[in-house]
Amino acid sequence: NENVVGRISREELYADVTSGSKLNAVYLAMVILSTVVAAVGLVRDDVAVIIGAMVIAPLLGPNVSMALSATLGDLDLGWRSLKANAAGLFSSLGVALLMGMLMNIDLDSQQLISRTTVSLGDITIALAAGGAGVLAFTRGVPATIVGVMVAVALLPPLVNVGLLLGSGYGNLAIGSLILTCTNLICINLAGILTFLIQGV
Repeated sequence: NENVVGRISREELYADVTSGSKLNAVYLAMVILSTVVAAVGLVRDDVAVIIGAMVIAPLLGPNVSMALSATLGDLDLGWRSLKANAAGLFSSLGVALLMGMLMNIDLDSQQLISRTTVSLGDITIALAAGGAGVLAFTRGVPATIVGVMVAVALLPPLVNVGLLLGSGYGNLAIGSLILTCTNLICINLAGILTFLIQGV
């Protein structure tokens, strides 16, 4: 399987993916900064600002490493990936919650309201992002652009949860939480399936 054209070796793949599961100060700082930018974009109903947040959000690595750990049955990698993912998601949620308490949340924002329900389009994006994320690693393709796509599926709905919860819109926040969890599951399922299809 390692001789397939365009495929990187399993050892190189493992090293690349596991490097993305490291929980450190830089990772958390990037999560917090991207959360702040995404929150401002959602409140302002500004798509360009939200896209800017996606570019700096480091959420691809932990999710791809979670998918790889599930594919290989690697409990140690799975635990490290889960810790990094959970730390990032809860940090983001905490910052968004605080911003929701401090900012004036306008429900006229289409970017805010569109992320309070789960649609087939959202599921499709999350599945495509998970598959593309794994392909970027297994084929040695720069993962930056794909990382933006994974962040699109995860960060705005998660930030939405915090903003809406912090400003007292509990029912809408639950909708955003369901969307976040759905996207998280779809990204990882698509990642596992993509690894298996490639014989990893």
